[in-house]
Amino acid sequence: MPLHGDISGGSRLDTWWDTYSVRAEHLRESEVRSLFAVVARPEVVSLAGGMPNIKDLPLEALAESTAQVMREHGTQALQYGAGRGWDPLREKICEVMALEQIDGDYENVVITTGSQQAVDLLSQIFINPGDVVLVEAPSYLGSLGIFANNLADIRHVAMDQDGLLPDALEAAIKQARSEGKAVKFVYTIPNFHNPAGVTQTMERRRAIVDLCERERVLIVEDNPYGLLGFDGQTRPALQSLNPDGVVYLGSFSKMFAPGYRVGWALAPHAVRDKLVLANESAVLSPSMMAQMTIHAYLRDFDWWGQVKQYRGMYKARRDAMLESLEEYMPSCSWTVPQGGFYTWVTLPKGLDAKEMLPRAVAGLVAYVSGTAFFADGQGRDHLRLSYCFPPPEEIREGVRRLARVVNREKALIDMFHSSDDEA
Repeated sequence: MPLHGDISGGSRLDTWWDTYSVRAEHLRESEVRSLFAVVARPEVVSLAGGMPNIKDLPLEALAESTAQVMREHGTQALQYGAGRGWDPLREKICEVMALEQIDGDYENVVITTGSQQAVDLLSQIFINPGDVVLVEAPSYLGSLGIFANNLADIRHVAMDQDGLLPDALEAAIKQARSEGKAVKFVYTIPNFHNPAGVTQTMERRRAIVDLCERERVLIVEDNPYGLLGFDGQTRPALQSLNPDGVVYLGSFSKMFAPGYRVGWALAPHAVRDKLVLANESAVLSPSMMAQMTIHAYLRDFDWWGQVKQYRGMYKARRDAMLESLEEYMPSCSWTVPQGGFYTWVTLPKGLDAKEMLPRAVAGLVAYVSGTAFFADGQGRDHLRLSYCFPPPEEIREGVRRLARVVNREKALIDMFHSSDDEA
């Protein structure tokens, strides 16, 4: 009988080891979550997690607003709601999406417990075991875990500084179909990509939408960072280019606060119906208290002014990250994000981000190995650095500490090759 670890980190006999489903056997702890105990230590500078900085929210005013919701609508806020979500919030969400040129009908909006639940619901209603899901290389680790749990055949498609490559996407679709595989959807993060930090150009957006419409492949557009661009602009959503061929996923986690766990999906009508049924099966109804509190925030506060403040704050942190990389890690290369939370670093040849991580933690700095963002073992030559949470001075110190580790690893590799050459 096999041993399994318990949540406290020990191990014990699992008497149910032979009764788990195939899906349960595919459950894995993410490489970010496994770092949490380490990065919680105050002496460690964490460039790993993607927690938004919410310290600048008007907490006292929000507390009063929440109390007002409770005083005036408490019996409704504490009651069950509809599986599709609360209509007034769904209408407000359409106003938010209009900033990205989406002409959405609130009837086609489904409120979910964070946008990640929307990924899970879509996976349940579309994926049969062995079906192909096409994702960027790299891709968001949370969604990769969901696709794996639903027994998808996850295939990565190449991207560059302008986003997903249409020619590579077309080749991947044709290859899968030549194998008799069903391609269920393309999952893409077009704005300020997690983890790559790049943004799809308009030319790429049109090409990807046209290709998927021609090949009859659904697009799942995951867009938690879309309003957090540093140039003051918002970019047209893929959904705005083909409403019937794109499911758009949004979230309040990055533009407001993640603790409410409120996201949404805007889907074509028939897909919307399936999502509502799946949502009712999963959670019965989204939290009414969370929905009503967010609605009050969108109605009564200068939420757009708060987003603009976030843009400036994150831009300053991005600048601190890039300046520090330039100063301390010139042997590496990295992406230059125009918004969002992350930059994607390419290590010098021969360095292994996953093997190096324990030594980085010993050096009191943490990052996420690139392997977390691939389903097929790629990514050892990359790492993701996050600049969203630490203040600029901590970012600089974290990069300085990381550079010490990288330079030491590189020196060892160089010395090893030099001794081989001499031999």
